[in-house]
Amino acid sequence: MPSVAEVIIRVLEDNGIQRIYGIPGDSIDPLVDAIRKSKVKYVQVRHEEGAALAASVEAKITGKPSACMGTSGPGSIHLLNGLYDAKMDHAPVIALTGQVESDMIGHDYFQEVNLTKLFDDVAVYNQILINPENAEYIIRRAIREAISKRGVAHINLPVDILRKSSEYKGSKNTEVGKVKYSIDFSRAKELIKESEKPVLLIGGGTRGLGKEINRFAEKIGAPIIYTLNGKGILPDLDPKVMGGIGLLGTKPSIEAMDKADLLIMLGASFPYVNFLNKSAKVIQVDIDNSNIGKRLDVNLSYPIPVAEFLNIDIEEKSDKYYEELKGKKEDWLDSISKQENSLDKPMKPQRVAYIVSQKCKKDAVIVTDTGNVTMWTARHFRASGEQTFIFSAWLGSMGIGVPGSVGASFAVENKRQVISFVGDGGFTMTMMEMITAKKYDLPVKIIVYNNSKLGMIKFEQEVMGYPEWGVDLYNPDFTKIAESIGFKGFRLEEPKEAEEIIEDFLNTKGQALLDAIVDPNERPMPPKLTFKQAGEYVLSIFREKLEGI
Repeated sequence: MPSVAEVIIRVLEDNGIQRIYGIPGDSIDPLVDAIRKSKVKYVQVRHEEGAALAASVEAKITGKPSACMGTSGPGSIHLLNGLYDAKMDHAPVIALTGQVESDMIGHDYFQEVNLTKLFDDVAVYNQILINPENAEYIIRRAIREAISKRGVAHINLPVDILRKSSEYKGSKNTEVGKVKYSIDFSRAKELIKESEKPVLLIGGGTRGLGKEINRFAEKIGAPIIYTLNGKGILPDLDPKVMGGIGLLGTKPSIEAMDKADLLIMLGASFPYVNFLNKSAKVIQVDIDNSNIGKRLDVNLSYPIPVAEFLNIDIEEKSDKYYEELKGKKEDWLDSISKQENSLDKPMKPQRVAYIVSQKCKKDAVIVTDTGNVTMWTARHFRASGEQTFIFSAWLGSMGIGVPGSVGASFAVENKRQVISFVGDGGFTMTMMEMITAKKYDLPVKIIVYNNSKLGMIKFEQEVMGYPEWGVDLYNPDFTKIAESIGFKGFRLEEPKEAEEIIEDFLNTKGQALLDAIVDPNERPMPPKLTFKQAGEYVLSIFREKLEGI
């Protein structure tokens, strides 16, 4: 009979989980040996946080469950940050954690940590396996829950249980049935017909629906605004697309929102309600019913997949609201192009993002870390509509960029260009995963915005009235570190050389790193606020957070 470990890995195989990210350890060695004998690929990372972040990004791209593992105690604790990224961005990830022998649980044994208690908040399914006969059921249930609830499923595995014999039946109870919807959309059609200035706000729940959204927006004449997770679903230069919303957003998107009389929220749960039009009527469509009405009172709610709503038969409007905003968008693009084309030194970070968007593949995968770097991608990278953008959108974790590029490369099987934008702060947190990229010959391209500062924190300190303090970074020579690993290193300091160097960097065969020396004083300014107003706005957000504690 197979061991519990072998049954678990066999079920992962059954469900198309191609790889598991992690580091071996004594409490999961039976699992590691089962992987050795299976078709599941083991990806050896250099830190378990990298394992979970890579798994999270893979799941975000494919929409299918991925897996990571950690040994007892510290190895599994390290998984948590990446798993919270998966939880908050609704990515299905299976987390397998080791545990001391079952007869030692409760003995304060070496590396004994109550991992089921620790993982209780991050997981939609959270169990310790104590009966070998339940192995197949528990792992299939975990996969099913991760898929259906779009989150993390965690199984804690005492090492002695992993070694015991179990039975593999080949059950099919992991399959999640599809729901058929029969909805009356007549009231939605009426609101749309009555509206003179409808606006679409799209989020991560609309990925893969670019053509359908484009057709729908064209019919009703609506400009399109996106949340961070909606970046890239449609081309940024499409006349209907006004850009992002919020602190990372654009002026034409704010203009469109402020004048809207109907807001149609599609797969979006945007948290900064001060940027939303509270006087407009609201139609919200979201497969997660708990998101509906979370931010604004809604007139009509549809807890269904966005694709179902976009299929409604709607009468085409002759008046196109987005055409009224054409001049606003052109003015905005003209204003930001001044930064993108600036030849000032130190180099503007906006210039790097813009040139990369012009030189990279039209179907590239763009992984962006957290900080000022998020602003430069969100606002200055002109999406083609074919690219995939990955952020730590809801957790906002620094350090996702490098391990995320590993997960992205595996997700697309090296068939698409993978580019990671990272700040120097986030890069140095997880740069060891460049070793993983090299080991598995993943041709990732990593761009470091090097300003020797924790730039966003510097900005936050300034707007809150504090002196800049504690944000200076001592940076080594990133190109030498990259070259020691086997990457090709490029250094970009002269703005006039940006186009040539970036083109060479992107066309490099294999792994490459671009160390871009940029202006540490370039502020990630909100789209329509002065510096003083930006400070007041940020302070208001902090006050709201404090009031909620």
